Amino acid sequence: MPYSSLPPHAFWKLCREAGDFRIGEIYAPKIRIAEGEVIATAGSCFAQNISRYLGRSNLTLGQEEPAPKGMSETVARRYGYGLYSARYGNVYTARQLRQLLEDAGEGRQHEGAVWEREGRYFDALRPGVEPDGLASADEVIAHRAEHLAAVERLVARMDVLVFTLGLTETWEDVQTGLVFPTAPGVIAGTFDPARHRFLNQTHAEVMADMEAALALLRTRRPGLRVILTVSPVPLTATASGSHVLAATTLSKSILRGVAGEMAQRYDWVDYFPSYEMIAGLPFGAAQYEDNLRSVSEQAVDGVMQVFFAAQGARLDVAPVAAPQATKVPRRVRRRQAEVCEEALLEAFARK
Repeated sequence: MPYSSLPPHAFWKLCREAGDFRIGEIYAPKIRIAEGEVIATAGSCFAQNISRYLGRSNLTLGQEEPAPKGMSETVARRYGYGLYSARYGNVYTARQLRQLLEDAGEGRQHEGAVWEREGRYFDALRPGVEPDGLASADEVIAHRAEHLAAVERLVARMDVLVFTLGLTETWEDVQTGLVFPTAPGVIAGTFDPARHRFLNQTHAEVMADMEAALALLRTRRPGLRVILTVSPVPLTATASGSHVLAATTLSKSILRGVAGEMAQRYDWVDYFPSYEMIAGLPFGAAQYEDNLRSVSEQAVDGVMQVFFAAQGARLDVAPVAAPQATKVPRRVRRRQAEVCEEALLEAFARK
């Protein structure tokens, strides 16, 4: 029988009986990261944890837009420094990633990509990195040109990209085809129903964007390897017309399917199951704070311990227990809040 030779982690009963669900066996890396290789990070809000923990390990986090000297860590994070390997802010969708790489490769600027609020100007494609805005549209364009050059430098030197897929829902400018990390009007700009439309990407659309984005990367950086993850953070709100739970399930299912298929299709793409380790059936609500959306610090620690241990890397933090399937862990308030535009949508909820 083909099942008789399978390891214990292949059987639900044996995982369930283990208490910790054999979570230490969930990740067998296809891609191995060597000390000294440059790792780039990008993705949705949850991906900020990967950057944070890489900075506390013996692995090398690529950084092309570091914070100015003397700037405190709190201020730096507020202005988008150190969250990822460059100052692109949260890249929630595969379409955003593709768009960013195309823009960086061509040094391309876009009409309609500057938003205004109360006399201050914002980069519509990363509106959170200058929370107070800039003095003019020309200044936004100049800052973006510098940013795109930094992204190109990053692509040219990175050995591994860790990208976290977060959403399928986005907002699109129908005149230009641009997608934004948040709807016009949430941080800055003005929502125009004749120009801006809601877009909820299908599996085929997400797959096409990931294929295109990774092809661009491999053209510029042959030999690049990619590790995909899926954010376990539920949607703050949905414009799809569905219940937010159903919308979250659809979105995460599509993203998980794409990530898994990409990892099966290419020997240079791997999948790290952070989503399953937090949102999976044996864990679920126990891994979140009381809002059932923010992942607890203890759960994040457990996930990162598994990742770095599987990679054979040293993590300079005290070991913590892996996520437990049999008991609810103590709620731990996040020591370092994620910077997340999507969370701002909560303010629009009617009481």
